[in-house]
Amino acid sequence: MDQKPIGVFDSGLGGLTAVRELKRLLPGEDIVYFGDTGRVPYGSRSKDTIIKYAQQDVAFLRTFDLKAIMIACGTVSTTALDLLSAENPIPILGVVEPAAVAAAGSTRNGKIGLIATQASIRSGAYERYIARENPEAQVFAKACPLFVPLVENGRIHRGDVVIETVVAEYLAPLKEAGVDTLVLGCTHYPLLGEVIGDFMGPDVALISAGGEGARAVARRLTEDDALAQRDKGSARYFVSDTVDDFARLATAFLQEEVAGQVQQVDIEKEILNHRLGIRNHAV
Repeated sequence: MDQKPIGVFDSGLGGLTAVRELKRLLPGEDIVYFGDTGRVPYGSRSKDTIIKYAQQDVAFLRTFDLKAIMIACGTVSTTALDLLSAENPIPILGVVEPAAVAAAGSTRNGKIGLIATQASIRSGAYERYIARENPEAQVFAKACPLFVPLVENGRIHRGDVVIETVVAEYLAPLKEAGVDTLVLGCTHYPLLGEVIGDFMGPDVALISAGGEGARAVARRLTEDDALAQRDKGSARYFVSDTVDDFARLATAFLQEEVAGQVQQVDIEKEILNHRLGIRNHAV
């Protein structure tokens, strides 16, 4: 039993796909979420910049007394997971390996589509995990750099001609390749699940990196006998830019009011203040 919160971070609001699944699987857990909305997206950044941001994200979350941290970001999971795990004494779990394992087990014809950020595609991490689980599988990868900014601006719904056009342009080659499984390799992408599903068709299984990552966290905490013993947990949300758009989109996606639970923070100042013993956000 462990009553400490679970920390979750992402470059923006995409990690809410993981939070939603964590809340469903582990309703008794407290969650502290950080969305780096002031520096989104991460996927087009250099490796060194991604690592720097990820280390700062973890350092901020660790100003809370956490039992585990979930990297609800495909880009960071492919780029910095091993480093972050080595640097921190609590479990740090990513979303890439769980999603790849699920895809390898889901495919029927051995053709797996992968959509992710440019950084995740460059890393080859999804392909390596899929090959380990299913050596015969073919992976058809496509970077989708416009998805994250469109999601962050709320362009996620059926009937929105902009997002439908972009989805069709990006995914047409994967549909033509005949993939029967599609990995949504960035945690923003499940927010486009309806539009992507409509284009790919009902016979293509969509694998959510955020959802699979949340299930991996639930398994790890269960194995470690580290689940909280309470009926209903709480959630707090921190962002590095204005709270208004985040709160509106988060409320719509999580289907619960979050406006009073979102706080804007200067992440570098918060880390420095913590080191000096000063706390600006309420614990």
